[in-house]
Amino acid sequence: MKISTVEYLGGLRTKATHIKSGQIIITDAPLDNQGKGEAFSPTDLMSTSLAACMLTLMGIAGNTHAINIDGTLCNVEKIMAANPRRVEKIIVSVNFPKNNFSDKEKKILELAARTCPVGLSLSENTEIEMNFVY
Repeated sequence: MKISTVEYLGGLRTKATHIKSGQIIITDAPLDNQGKGEAFSPTDLMSTSLAACMLTLMGIAGNTHAINIDGTLCNVEKIMAANPRRVEKIIVSVNFPKNNFSDKEKKILELAARTCPVGLSLSENTEIEMNFVY
């Protein structure tokens, strides 16, 4: 299924268009790799996609088990490696709004986050650290 088109705009910038919605994402090479750093880099998007996927799966689990996670915020950190240049580690800190989640609810949410398709699709060479703050 074709989901997007990506156009090179020059100057190390791309424009990705989601076919169904028409939504656009601009990427720029990062400052440490000849870019301007004026938009998400492709590796920023990959790392951010992990957090978005985790939140989506936790939202689905929340809907299934009547657990409200509205307002949950992820902070994403990306650590690069050289030779070859790649994402070595992604750290996602999941910060839940103040709530009295039971131990069972915490297990449900954390399992959902750990089974998101983005995380399962990343190479074994990319370390993923997930921190859950309740």
